[in-house]
Amino acid sequence: MKINVLTENLAGGKFLAEHGLSYLIEHNGKNILFDTGHSDVFLKNASKMGFDLQKDVDAVVLSHGHWDHGDGLKFLKDKTLICHPNVFMKRYRKTDHTPVGLSSTKEELELNYKLHFTTSPFMLETGLIFLGEIPRETNFEAQTTPFIDENDEPDFVLDDSALVIIDNGALNIITGCSHSGICNIIEYAKTITNCTKVDAVIGGFHLKHNNVQTKKTIEYFKTNKIKNIYPSHCTELPALAAFYNEFQISQLKTGSLINL
Repeated sequence: MKINVLTENLAGGKFLAEHGLSYLIEHNGKNILFDTGHSDVFLKNASKMGFDLQKDVDAVVLSHGHWDHGDGLKFLKDKTLICHPNVFMKRYRKTDHTPVGLSSTKEELELNYKLHFTTSPFMLETGLIFLGEIPRETNFEAQTTPFIDENDEPDFVLDDSALVIIDNGALNIITGCSHSGICNIIEYAKTITNCTKVDAVIGGFHLKHNNVQTKKTIEYFKTNKIKNIYPSHCTELPALAAFYNEFQISQLKTGSLINL
C-alpha cells in the first residue's frame, strides 16, 4: 500500500502547496483519491509524480464537506464519489460568518460524478472501508465547534469521516480533518472491523494546542502502541511539536510517499 501526498499545507521539493489535503492511495491494484484540496494543485502535483488522475483514479472519497478538502472536485469528471449525505450543507465560521462549505452544489457535481451517499460503513473493496458517520464517544473530543449552519445552529461536522485499510491483520486509518475526533475514528474502525491492532494513522488530527485533548490523544496512541503516526494539515504547530517530542514524527509535505 502506498499513499501519495498530492496536497498538503507544506510544500516539498518542487511541488506546490496550499491549505488543504489530498492523498492518492494505491492499494491492491486500485487508485483511490481521498479528498482534493481546494484548487487544481492536486492535479499538478500528481502529474509531477507520474499520475494522470482523470485516467488513473478508480474512485473518489470525500472526508467531509469543507472547501479545503472538496473544492478541487470541480476539476475531475466521470468518477464515483463516496461521501456522507451532509457534505453539501451550507456552513460558516461563527466568528465572521465566512463560508467554509463546498463551493460546488450537489446538482453541479451530479453532472460529473456518480454520487454514493452513506452514513454507514461502505466497503469500496475487500479490506478498504469508508467509515460513514463516526459516533462521538470520548469525553475530550468534538465537544465544541467553531462552525454554524445556515440556521445559525452549531455545526459539529457530522459528515466528518475517514478510510480504514486492513492489511496483514492491522488497521491503517486515513483521515481528512478528524472533526469527529481522531480517537473516536480509530475506535469506530476497530468496532466495525473487529480488529484491535492499529498500524498507522495518517491525516489531519484537528489538534490546535498542546492542551488536554492533545495530551489525551497522545496517551491514547501510546496505549494502543501505534507505530506509524502522520499528523498533518489541520494539526497545528503546538500539537505537532508535542507529537514530535513523544513519537519523533516526520512532517508530511506535498510529494511525500508513505509506504505501508
